[in-house]
Amino acid sequence: ITLVRDKVKLEEQAAQKEVLDIKQDDLNFKIGVIEIPTFYSDFEAQQRGDKNFRSTTRDVRKIIGELKEEGVDGIIVDLRNNGGGALNEAIDLTGLFIKDGPVVQVRNSDGSIQVGSDDDPGVVYDGPLAVLVNRFSASASEIFSGAIQDYERGVIIGEQTYGKGTVQNLIDLNRIMQSADDKLGQVKVTIAKYYRVNGGSTQSLGVIPDIKLPTSVESDEFGESSQESALPWDEINPTDFKAAGNIKEFLSMLRQKHEERIEASSEFDYLRDDLQDIKKQKENNLVSLNEEARRKEMEKEEEEKFRRENERRKVKGIKLLDKGEEIKDSSAPEDLYLDETARILADLVAMSVG
Repeated sequence: ITLVRDKVKLEEQAAQKEVLDIKQDDLNFKIGVIEIPTFYSDFEAQQRGDKNFRSTTRDVRKIIGELKEEGVDGIIVDLRNNGGGALNEAIDLTGLFIKDGPVVQVRNSDGSIQVGSDDDPGVVYDGPLAVLVNRFSASASEIFSGAIQDYERGVIIGEQTYGKGTVQNLIDLNRIMQSADDKLGQVKVTIAKYYRVNGGSTQSLGVIPDIKLPTSVESDEFGESSQESALPWDEINPTDFKAAGNIKEFLSMLRQKHEERIEASSEFDYLRDDLQDIKKQKENNLVSLNEEARRKEMEKEEEEKFRRENERRKVKGIKLLDKGEEIKDSSAPEDLYLDETARILADLVAMSVG
């Protein structure tokens, strides 16, 4: 079998935008969302001298301009499931939201420390900002969100991130052999470690959000810290940096309003129940091998799912499903986490204006 390596199309992983209309406390807000699946750069086009080569920072800069024209009140950078990518892009992207300054520290295996900095004093967007992360936001995502948090430039919302704070390199073992017939392959070794500007590593610990959202993902089951040979968290001296905002002044009130909102939300009630069911399923490590018993279990699960969907529809005043009708479009918001993040940011906008 011959496998042909295909090229990854940038369009499939490029940054995208949408605008959410949020009504809250009798006020209307337009919240821009920039989803970034990975930190990318078209290195081939750049090497060819193409002045219009694409990258995360270039695309986001353009998107911010479009969102400004649309009159958004705040911007969410959605980094959920973003496993990282080009380090320079994480640094440059941070530079769109802060003036010049250090973004990340890299400590090499010999103990030397290099600082990755944004050298551009210009700021593309200085308005209200939120960064949405989850357990699968890793590496470059953690460098960006960690810097935004350290500079107090925006509020970090979601789950504790993955904790991928190490740098690896591949060593070709065939180079050290005399005979060309010896094929030993490659070995991956860790050569450096990432640290935030406040001195703390992103390794194992990741980035702790300012406001946590409910999740079924256990940190001891997923993430770098769950790996047997993971390097531990540690810290070095902080770099010399100055806060770009004052987000800490608003966090207490933002958390309070968030807790009050989700406590009164039927959608979050359903979510909490779902998360509890998932937890019970994880704890139940017994599965019947009897076909009839398994079918009854599945039928019971479908009946419960149908009942809960009609409960949700009744509360929202939506037409109930007939018995046996397939559940196609749930009455729940498509993205409850994004919706709540937008509402938290709307709170921040209102507080900033007030």
